[in-house]
Amino acid sequence: MRHEKQQRQRRRGKLFAFNLGLATAIIIVALYGWYSGQLVIPDSYSAAPLFQHDQSSKQGAAVSSRIEQFEYPEESLHKAEDDNPEETVARQQKLFESTGDKGNGMTTSEADELKESIQSISSTDLAESTRSIQVKPPLTSSDGDQSGKPKPASDVVRFTFVGDLINAGKVADVVAKSGYHYPYSYVKSIFQLDDMTIANVETPITKRGVPAQHKEFVYKSSPKMASAMKEAGIDVVNLANNHVMDQGEEGLLDTFSALQGADIRYVGAGKNGTEAYQPVIVKRNGISVAVLGFSRVIPDVSWYAGKNKPGVAATYDPTKALASIRKAKQDADLVVVIAHWGKEKVDYPVKHQRDLAHAYIDAGADLIIGGHPHVLQGFEPYKGKWIAYSMGNFIFTRASQPKTWETMVLEAECSKEGTCKLQMHPYYTELGRAVPLLGNKGQALISRLESISFHTRVDRYGYVTKR
Repeated sequence: MRHEKQQRQRRRGKLFAFNLGLATAIIIVALYGWYSGQLVIPDSYSAAPLFQHDQSSKQGAAVSSRIEQFEYPEESLHKAEDDNPEETVARQQKLFESTGDKGNGMTTSEADELKESIQSISSTDLAESTRSIQVKPPLTSSDGDQSGKPKPASDVVRFTFVGDLINAGKVADVVAKSGYHYPYSYVKSIFQLDDMTIANVETPITKRGVPAQHKEFVYKSSPKMASAMKEAGIDVVNLANNHVMDQGEEGLLDTFSALQGADIRYVGAGKNGTEAYQPVIVKRNGISVAVLGFSRVIPDVSWYAGKNKPGVAATYDPTKALASIRKAKQDADLVVVIAHWGKEKVDYPVKHQRDLAHAYIDAGADLIIGGHPHVLQGFEPYKGKWIAYSMGNFIFTRASQPKTWETMVLEAECSKEGTCKLQMHPYYTELGRAVPLLGNKGQALISRLESISFHTRVDRYGYVTKR
């Protein structure tokens, strides 16, 4: 009797020691993953937005659970299965089933007790504990409510900006095979959690049209592109660029119809000059926002919007653009200008870009977002406002120059008074899809962007501040 009691005590001691060791190991693994930056949450390794708020501004958007973005090496993407809590527990269970009392001094009944102990550890609890590790602070700091989620700041508008989008050329082959949703698979959750997502549509969206003559690249994208953009969470697009009329006026008018049918607002082009220079004005969180689009890259004067003539809002002569900005500032709290300008595949803005950007801000613009060079260009602070000179390609074909593969997702949080906080996330353009650029390569892109900016610091998390 006494001998059996001693055996039970020894078994309990072994069981306690094992559970203690297992719990310690789990904590060590979680802490090591956090410290080394190699903790991976399966199926959630795309860059996540740092803004947390309600969904009132994007009705009907599918809301996924938000996971803080971790910093980790690129190769860890291919090792997600090693960090899967459910698979870890399953492997431990399999280990006990296969070993029984071999090599560990335990009887079968003791092994059964240990297996039950392991099964009592919830893989969901383990996953939730790892997700609670927060490395990067959000731009908005606010107290949490009873649900544990930060309260949304109602006195700011949160924007997401991306560069050039097409579904033409080789991208058309990709979306035909993988689906029109495919280009946005890494960014959909970001787009759906902000107040407004804005992009540059560098293509007519049409099945018809007469191809433009004397152009090296002529694009045409399926009307399915419009509904896919809306489903991804894109709200406003700029059409003031050098490709939107690649299929003539017919293609441009079809583009308007496709966007309207998908409930996407557009700027920078219209059925006449008045409409082309007119802003889109929307209200978010009690703040009115005016968005305008202008282009200084237009292949032919026949593309200019005019009286009773469809076309693009040109800004070679900035008079009309400046007048539109001044009027928009009277009608809205915030004015955002999307500008198409500059020289292709160069790191720095040319003189007309800087001159126009400064003039736009002097006229009342609060934030300038540029495009056309097909590469990233830097930031510049000017009179308390921010200029992003070029966003680069986003959903595009791949050229031979590696610089054209680099891009970013730019988040801006702007107050009613017109001050904006910026954070960029490094991405690169696969053929037909934008993918997060992680680890050392992501840090290298952040550093490069800082090096080509004016009076600007971009820290390791992508926060943009005046130097």
